[in-house]
Amino acid sequence: MYTKILPLLTVASLLCFSCNQKPKKALEKQKSSVITEPAVVNETLSTDKAYVLDIEKAHKKTAFLEKQLVSFDMKLSFGSKHTIDCKISMLTNTSKLRIDNKDGSSFIFDGSKLYATPEDTDTKGARFGIFTWSYFFALPYKLSDSGVHLAIEDDKKLNDKNYHSAKLTFDKNVGDAPDDWYILFNDPKTLLLHAASYIVTYGKNGNTAKAEEDPHAIVYSNYTDIDGIPIATDWKFYGWRANKGLTEQLGAATLSNITFTATGDHSVLFKKPANSKLIE
Repeated sequence: MYTKILPLLTVASLLCFSCNQKPKKALEKQKSSVITEPAVVNETLSTDKAYVLDIEKAHKKTAFLEKQLVSFDMKLSFGSKHTIDCKISMLTNTSKLRIDNKDGSSFIFDGSKLYATPEDTDTKGARFGIFTWSYFFALPYKLSDSGVHLAIEDDKKLNDKNYHSAKLTFDKNVGDAPDDWYILFNDPKTLLLHAASYIVTYGKNGNTAKAEEDPHAIVYSNYTDIDGIPIATDWKFYGWRANKGLTEQLGAATLSNITFTATGDHSVLFKKPANSKLIE
């Protein structure tokens, strides 16, 4: 279960907590041009595989995986009472993750177990935090993972603009919430992922119908070229309805200081700290 980033875990708790609060103003944006590549044309591929390959090519998946390690600062707010200010480091294959918080605490996933340091760190929300934010960052590179299924849908309109669309689902043994689904919206010109609507069944005892009463969406914007790889440096979270599109804004995140490392020994970064405790 821990060898892959889990599908969205308990971000619903965070969204529900703050859905009636106004998000903080987004921080200053990084601006740069984005290098994109033309659509993949390969008539031998099935439609769903061609769709995935288009997104992976636009997001430069090959170059991304060659980098081995990526780190970035993230400031995120859901209303004025819940904010996150941290540095996230992850292997680009998503097998190991680390969050260093501004308060001096850290959460480290070494590939099989999750630890918190120092030992007296408050670990409430640590599990969904380390997996959820990393999953959102890595989503364009996770579409062809084992246990992931993609079904092409008709182009969909999102706030008066048409996007290519597909529905993402999971095998029953994938992660803590295999009944979750995502609907992807990628730009028909750049092929970059623009948004993803989703439901969260975690904490609802697998009640998909209940989860579908309150779907959400993440919108990616301000794509910035980092070492030839387009990275969305602004995320916004909204309510979402199939017949209305985006509704009220729930939260926002800004990414900065994005750094790739191509080579080196990163084992120390993800090693269990001496002054730490296991998070079950």
